[in-house]
Amino acid sequence: MPQRRVITGRSQEPRQRFAEELRTLRAGSGTSLRALGERLGWDWSLFGKMEKGETLGSPEVVQALDTHYGTPGLLLALWELAAGDHTQFKERYRRYMTLEAEAVSLWHFAVSVLPGLLQTPGYAREVLAAGGLKGKELEQQVEARMGRRELLEGEDAPPFRTILSEAVLRMPLREVGEWRGQLEYLAEVAERPNVTMQVLPLSVGTHGLMNATVMFLRLADARTVAYTENGYRGDLIEDNATVERLQRAYDAMRDLALSPAESQKFVLATLEEVLCDPST
Repeated sequence: MPQRRVITGRSQEPRQRFAEELRTLRAGSGTSLRALGERLGWDWSLFGKMEKGETLGSPEVVQALDTHYGTPGLLLALWELAAGDHTQFKERYRRYMTLEAEAVSLWHFAVSVLPGLLQTPGYAREVLAAGGLKGKELEQQVEARMGRRELLEGEDAPPFRTILSEAVLRMPLREVGEWRGQLEYLAEVAERPNVTMQVLPLSVGTHGLMNATVMFLRLADARTVAYTENGYRGDLIEDNATVERLQRAYDAMRDLALSPAESQKFVLATLEEVLCDPST
């Protein structure tokens, strides 16, 4: 297939194109960052970061910029393309991300960290920072992870089951307020009709998936693939025999987990402990 002809000379990468458009529009208006912040009511440094591609900003900010520049819908459309761009993720995740977006159902086990689909920005930022990310790359990955949460929203959202090792809920964030917000969000999401959450108590002892996080994706063609992950790498598994072996281990573990109702109570009890802790 021949390469697409570049006419404007502007970037074909969604995030860079969005940042370029912001810079071009502001330069054309002759407005300084500080003046832009004063007119729209946001800290001017936010607009600077958006123009550098360090952050995308929120839809509300982008809508305000569309109104200010007289470009109704243009910037918001570019923002949506940038926010949904799977190339924000590292190369080894890209095929998985494509399949995840196409999955008709998903089921998951978390050995030590909440799944990205259920993370708050504060939780994602601390976990990703612990893995070595920082600065611009960290913020890009946090925003990309937040964009993934849309998969579980809306009437057509696919069924999603997650089994959380109790260890996940016993490993709080350093910032108590962020941890409280994460637990509240977890309890809220668990009430959605398409989400089933279970907690696997530590007291069950050893099991077949205790060394890795795993996500199963049921695809439209009836295939099931698995993605396993530890702190250093992730592997997409499409071999039927291996996927079947992982599935049997998952099913055995699910039989040991608390029921969804009991699991919801467990999360709420953990939240209550945080709320009642006098040190917070």
